[in-house]
Amino acid sequence: MNPRLSVIGTGYLGATHAACMAELGFEVIGLDISPAKVELLTKGTVPFYEPGLDEVLARNIANGRLRFTTDFAEAASHADVHFICVGTPQAAGAQKADMSQVFGSVEQLAPHLSADALVVGKSTVPVGTADEIARRLAITNPSVEVAWNPEFLREGFAVNDTLHPDRLVVGVRSDRAEQRLREVYAPIINEGVPFLVMDFPTAELVKVAANSFLATKISFINAMAEVCEAAGADVTRLAEAIGYDPRIGNRFLAAGLGFGGGCLPKDIRAFMARAGELGADEALLFLREVDQINLRRRAHTVDLARKMLDGSFIDKRITVLGASFKPDSDDVRDSPSLDVAVAMSNAGADVVVHDPKGLENAARVYPHMVYNQDVMSALQDADLVVLGTEWREYRELDPVAAAAQVRVARIIDGRNTLDPQMWRAAGWTYRALGRPHA
Repeated sequence: MNPRLSVIGTGYLGATHAACMAELGFEVIGLDISPAKVELLTKGTVPFYEPGLDEVLARNIANGRLRFTTDFAEAASHADVHFICVGTPQAAGAQKADMSQVFGSVEQLAPHLSADALVVGKSTVPVGTADEIARRLAITNPSVEVAWNPEFLREGFAVNDTLHPDRLVVGVRSDRAEQRLREVYAPIINEGVPFLVMDFPTAELVKVAANSFLATKISFINAMAEVCEAAGADVTRLAEAIGYDPRIGNRFLAAGLGFGGGCLPKDIRAFMARAGELGADEALLFLREVDQINLRRRAHTVDLARKMLDGSFIDKRITVLGASFKPDSDDVRDSPSLDVAVAMSNAGADVVVHDPKGLENAARVYPHMVYNQDVMSALQDADLVVLGTEWREYRELDPVAAAAQVRVARIIDGRNTLDPQMWRAAGWTYRALGRPHA
């Protein structure tokens, strides 16, 4: 008989995990302290944009395998295995992670747990969290076990990444916990997906180490873009050439505005903070420069825009294409494109922002900005266009039709995703990051 599951926290990670585990055939109950969110999910409505998730959610609510609640007692009585999927945002005024949601959810769940329950953390946390949760639970629930099972979801691909991951990582202390997780993930393991068993701290470190490596690779190519701009070289051709080296590979070598979102920026900062607490701060000093390189690309884009507008933003209309931090997502957290838009607006420009999915979230964060849901209307009378998020809609934009809308045909390709020759042939002044002669 399949174990029954609960998922605590139904944000991006939790809602996806709950729906996908139900898709694999498990009975799942999702819990959130927000009645409004639970009501939306119960109706089959995903409260954020993630391709394919709405169909998976609706299908499994309809077949009875998935339901939602705000009641910890109900979740505990339903399930044998409890996944902690709450947020770990950057703490206010600090680099470290805010762990209040993780420890708070465990505290509320603990009084209702059965003796043989397994509590599985999936949130991205500082190393040592699993040990601390186990210590706290042992005081009142000595037979309840803990495991750590980090997530590796990419926004825009989360359903596939959950159902068909490239690996499963679990940190456990007992054979019973390992066996229970093998039962939970049997449909995925049977597809040949590696199932890696390790201790708590190693499992916790896997996620932050992976994110730190990816962030480092992105900032490396953006550092090369800075050098290319000074030397008159082309960073896209440089990336292509070094990407053929199998020791390097070509993924995450796309120079541009850099990374954003709710994971990489806050995760590398929290990793540095935790290393400092452990006395290993020197080991991660390089991540400070990774962070700074990433932020410099945003400032450089603003400077390039000012230069293209003859040194001033005053009385200039700028269209920014992209509000979400990446395509196929409505997540605007730490969005490089939106950050650039706000900076130019604050400098006096008349900025209009377009995005296929992220405008509602952007308006919540920056209600003073101007948004337009129609791309051609957003381009009207622009003195400059800045492409900040590489949505397919922008990659396929007709430069001739776009030129007919703007006042002056000037564009900054902040993601190196457009064809310079095609845009120049349509009358545009084209500039890109790391390609001074493109």
